[in-house]
Order: sequence, then structure tokens, then C-alpha cells
Amino acid sequence: MAHFHIDYSANLETIIDMTALCEAIRACAAASETFPTAGVRVRATRVDHYAMADGHKAHGFIDMSVRLRAGRTDEVKQQAMAEIFATLKDFTAQAMETHSIAISAEMRDIDADLSPKFGNVRDHMEGTQ
Repeated sequence: MAHFHIDYSANLETIIDMTALCEAIRACAAASETFPTAGVRVRATRVDHYAMADGHKAHGFIDMSVRLRAGRTDEVKQQAMAEIFATLKDFTAQAMETHSIAISAEMRDIDADLSPKFGNVRDHMEGTQ
């Protein structure tokens, strides 16, 4: 499983299509052997209250947090993070040509003993019936 949570500054709402960004991240993660497709979750949350850099209101940000079950090697996680971050950079490249935007990402392991899971998504995925 992997959860991708994108926080973004409200001033990017009309500049970047966040639904399309979520889909781009989902597609990248699903194509990777690192993340089981049925466990991929991508969501974006608009942040209305923020301040950054020199305080100029034109600055914007996208910060992505990736949480996944422990057990992957550092090398596997680094490669997966490089692919996901490249997708984020590519997706925002055009907007960054004309707007001040900071992008960042962080990956961290979830302790499976402290994070129970239950669901039936796999039962409803195309091609699994």
C-alpha cells in the first residue's frame, strides 16, 4: 500500500489541475513494481492559510507526503521516490515557467503493527474477477 498526500497552496488552484496531478501520480505509482496497484491512494488538499519565503502572496507550494508499509530496501524506495518526484516535476514544469512554486516530497514507512488495514478494493478491480 502507498498513500500519496499532496498539500498545495490555494493560489495554485487555477494554475495547476490537481485532479490531473493526482491521476499522473497514481499512474506512475501503479506502473511501478514498488507499489501494489490496489493499495495506491492519491489525494490533494488545498491549504488556504500559509506563508512562505519573503511573504509575497504569489509564491506557491506543492508538498507531497508518501507513506508506505515498511519492508522495502532503501534502494527500492529511493528509485521509486525519484520516479514519483520526476512525475511531479514534469507535471508542474510549465506552470513553474511563469509562477513561483516550490515543490517537495518525503517518503516514510508505516509501522504495520500500528496501522491496521481492511478493504475489498481488490475484489472490485477490473481483471480480478
